[in-house]
Amino acid sequence: MTSKILKTVHEAAKGLTDAGIMDKQTMREFDALCLPPVKPFTKDQIKAIREREKASQAVFASYLNITPSTIQSWEQGEKKPSGPALKLLNMVDKKGLACLAND
Repeated sequence: MTSKILKTVHEAAKGLTDAGIMDKQTMREFDALCLPPVKPFTKDQIKAIREREKASQAVFASYLNITPSTIQSWEQGEKKPSGPALKLLNMVDKKGLACLAND
């Protein structure tokens, strides 16, 4: 429900920008506010995502452009993903590894 409302409001704001009523800076700020939140994952959730995608730690790491030891550290709870890696994990969780594959 919330995403439908947000999408409608975003489209209206884009229309206002296209019509010259809202400036581009305001639209950029609005765009940033409309980004979906990046959720954190537990070590078990990370492992479940990888296993759901039927990928070894090495293959999963390759898709995320990180080292296999980083995946191992996440899955053992020694480290937590952050920044771009966490965003990529969110994408893989929602859309699968195929969203990161080069065409």
